Amino acid sequence: MTAQPWDVVPANLADAAQVDDLTRAWLPSLPGHVRDVAGRWQLELGTPYHPGGATSWVAPARTRDGDDVVLKVGRWHEEAEHEAAALRSWDGHGAVRCLRDERLGDTLLFLLERCRPGTPLRERPTDEQDAVIAAVARRMRTTRLTGVALRPLRDLTCSWADEALERAEYLPSGVDPGLVRESVAVLRELPYAAPESDIVLLHTDLHAGNVLAAEREPWLVIDPKPYVGDAAYDVVQHLLNDRPRLVADPRAVVDAMAARLDVDAERARAWTFARCVTELWWWPDLLPAARALA
Repeated sequence: MTAQPWDVVPANLADAAQVDDLTRAWLPSLPGHVRDVAGRWQLELGTPYHPGGATSWVAPARTRDGDDVVLKVGRWHEEAEHEAAALRSWDGHGAVRCLRDERLGDTLLFLLERCRPGTPLRERPTDEQDAVIAAVARRMRTTRLTGVALRPLRDLTCSWADEALERAEYLPSGVDPGLVRESVAVLRELPYAAPESDIVLLHTDLHAGNVLAAEREPWLVIDPKPYVGDAAYDVVQHLLNDRPRLVADPRAVVDAMAARLDVDAERARAWTFARCVTELWWWPDLLPAARALA
């Protein structure tokens, strides 16, 4: 007997449930939520995308009018708090459109525009990735916030500063405590350094796995973790996802990406430095980049 779409758990979600208590507790409710929303929104569901994400179930779907869409059913977590609001604010400018959304307790439901062919940007050469990331970031910056209060970037960066201090007694080998103190200062102070003209709605998880080939626009961004703050911040995650390149020549790589995005290179270097330090507990290979950017 063929499994129904709601009974299929993609690999990354299943793996997350093995190590994350909140995801493990939420997962048994997932099939019921998917089945319920598919009925209420009158959707014909396809098989969920694999390997999928760590906190959500995502599948192609078709509406009763024959429109191709995507259904996303996810566990509420802080990063996803304002995903729908951000997508509505961008209104398709460089990002997928949010057609409908709902929250049921600790479950978030989204009906999203489907990208065709939907090929991830990460499958393209590095230089093309850089160009596309910069183009969509600039495109999304043309949209100003309207009618919704979103979290300031300092809320996120100050929480990282607190976590770095809590972990400071367990420093990876070779890490100078002064490097951590410097990164904490950057995370607390830099959110206030950008001029008002550079304060924008940020994706904060902008990388080549979250950009898909599409038809309405050549590339569209998905899965934002939105905050409002310094436009220079959004260079960081893309660079961290290619650690060998970043470590090989940190200043040149950051400066080149900052120029593509048309953001302040000095602030982009400072953000990248601070994030390199906060990631050292998981990615100690970033230490040379952190030292070079300090």
